[in-house]
Amino acid sequence: MIEATELTKNYGNVAAVNGISFSVMEGELFGLLGPNGSGKTTMIRMLTGQVRPTAGSARVMGLDPAEDPIGARKLIGIVPEQETPPSFLTAEEYLHFVARIRNLDRIDERCDRWFDLLGFQEKRDVLCKDLSRGTRQKLMVAQAFLHEPRLVLIDEPLINLDPIVQRTVKDFLQEYVRDGGTVLISTHILEIAEEICDRVGVLHDGKLLYCGQTEGLAGPGRSLERSFLDLVRGDAGA
Repeated sequence: MIEATELTKNYGNVAAVNGISFSVMEGELFGLLGPNGSGKTTMIRMLTGQVRPTAGSARVMGLDPAEDPIGARKLIGIVPEQETPPSFLTAEEYLHFVARIRNLDRIDERCDRWFDLLGFQEKRDVLCKDLSRGTRQKLMVAQAFLHEPRLVLIDEPLINLDPIVQRTVKDFLQEYVRDGGTVLISTHILEIAEEICDRVGVLHDGKLLYCGQTEGLAGPGRSLERSFLDLVRGDAGA
């Protein structure tokens, strides 16, 4: 579903992403882990055609997002790091707008499902500018899955969500993958990866330090947190 080959993004003399290669298979929940500033968001922006790589290439569901960004975004769902629905639309108007852009049928049914699942029916007629950050995050999750894509890329999936909604979203993501969907999530919250990710990649200073099974990172008798910290600190001290 995703194939990155030596992907690199430079901003001046700074390599935000430095020659990273990895793949995400169909039906997999893959986590990009790393501290703030490690290159996770830049990687997602390159994979979704929002930023052109300086070097290297990517294929997302068979398309090159740098050469055909609109085509790639038609196929996938995206939850960005910053929740930015249009301030002048209500929550329901925004979902209807997304549905019409994507030429979807059963628009009311699709919207009702997400208002019910994430528990914000009472906010459907509220302007986006007046929504709390948590409710805006719910809305961005809803728009990403509204067209029932086969692949979704999510930057910090549970940020701003209360524990009850976090549990709902985690359960949904695992069910979505069991039903054949594919998810790439970017997060610095290790507990999320440990609980729901099949495989993970660890980024630090734009480099890929590990890519493999989640339990393989921890190793026998070691927590994921301790192994992650040792890996990142070891790279920082190298």
